[in-house]
Amino acid sequence: MQVALVVGHSSSTVKHETLARQKLLVTQPLMADGVSPDGAPLLVVDRFGAGAGERVIITSDGKAIREMFGVENSPIRWAVLGIVDPTYE
Repeated sequence: MQVALVVGHSSSTVKHETLARQKLLVTQPLMADGVSPDGAPLLVVDRFGAGAGERVIITSDGKAIREMFGVENSPIRWAVLGIVDPTYE
């Protein structure tokens, strides 16, 4: 798990069937200080309705992703686990 900043969204005209009707976000993983970038931006699948400027918790845990999306075989690499409450930032 890692905290990331939502910097935008993405769309696709053709995608894997397990991604149909899923919101795609562009996120910037953050270091422990919550400000400094930690690597390159990542494309994540979001079911929580996060928007630009919000901090989210993301995961690449395959088992968690399979359970969240109810799929056994999907190209989903990163997914949002939750939105960080801004009062705790």
